[in-house]
Amino acid sequence: MKVRYLIGIGAVAILFVIGYFALVSSTVQYADLDRAERLGKTVQVVGTWVSEKGSSYDAQSNTFRFVLQDEKGRRIPVELNGAKPNNFEIAVSVVVKGQVDNGVLKASNILTKCPSKYEAQAKDPATI
Repeated sequence: MKVRYLIGIGAVAILFVIGYFALVSSTVQYADLDRAERLGKTVQVVGTWVSEKGSSYDAQSNTFRFVLQDEKGRRIPVELNGAKPNNFEIAVSVVVKGQVDNGVLKASNILTKCPSKYEAQAKDPATI
């Protein structure tokens, strides 16, 4: 009977360790561009699209490109293997999940934060 308990406890402990390492390896940190380059792994970088640099989509290679400026003002070219995200042009900020490779942020996912129609509108003091 004791052997069954020990086997059960051992199995639960092994599953716990496997689950812990799976959770730790699946988390993605937020970073600025300097830290993203230092870490050399997949991170999330918050920034804005540098609209004056434009953006492009190459249909043959299915690659979307643009320049991102992080919250500290540093800029980096971004490449996404996929189409341009919805509402990209009107986004107030962009979150790029990816890894820096040879001075280019290779994105695996891009999220856009757009102005919300539900946010309170600033009132003109002259009309109050």
